[in-house]
Amino acid sequence: MPLLHLVPRLLQLLLGLFLFGIASSLMIRAGIGIAPWDVLSQGIALRSGWGFGVITNIVGVCVLLMWVPLRQKPGLGTVLNVLLIGPSAQLGLNLLPPVQGLPWQLSLYAAGLVLLAVATGLYIGARFGPGPRDGLMTGLHARTGWAIWKVRTLIETCALAVGWWLGGNVGWGTLAFALLIGPLCGITLPLFDRQPRTAAPAPSTG
Repeated sequence: MPLLHLVPRLLQLLLGLFLFGIASSLMIRAGIGIAPWDVLSQGIALRSGWGFGVITNIVGVCVLLMWVPLRQKPGLGTVLNVLLIGPSAQLGLNLLPPVQGLPWQLSLYAAGLVLLAVATGLYIGARFGPGPRDGLMTGLHARTGWAIWKVRTLIETCALAVGWWLGGNVGWGTLAFALLIGPLCGITLPLFDRQPRTAAPAPSTG
């Protein structure tokens, strides 16, 4: 592939992963509930005393190891997802203090949710491979034959339940994430898709 086309895609991938972590930190600091996988990482961080960013990396590695029996093959984007989102999320948490008052909380959460949708569009649109959680979902779908939505619901429900039990923040923001992230990503994914227009459409990763 020509370097002229590879460099913009790589920069898009790195920007998307960085913004994804920052978006997660915004929603965490809003304090009204966070995404299921962040609930899990936050719960483990609270119990272990380790930083949220470190735990996010460890969870990503564990999920990636689950690809082995599913015969999934990671791409560059998959590996960088595991390595970079945790540190960027921790950077955001270090820079942003918790906010007080419902208007500020809602504003911070909304900003984080929209930014996360943009970040998702950027890193997936760069087409360097799915994130570890998306790959787990598609791998289970391929091996079990279950519908994508059933597999995703099962995985995220398990992550949410364990994280909640460990003390992660589940609230209205968690429900808002479940309802809104799909439609928002439906807007951002086509905007940042780097697939050549002359190529056949790639299969959806859910």
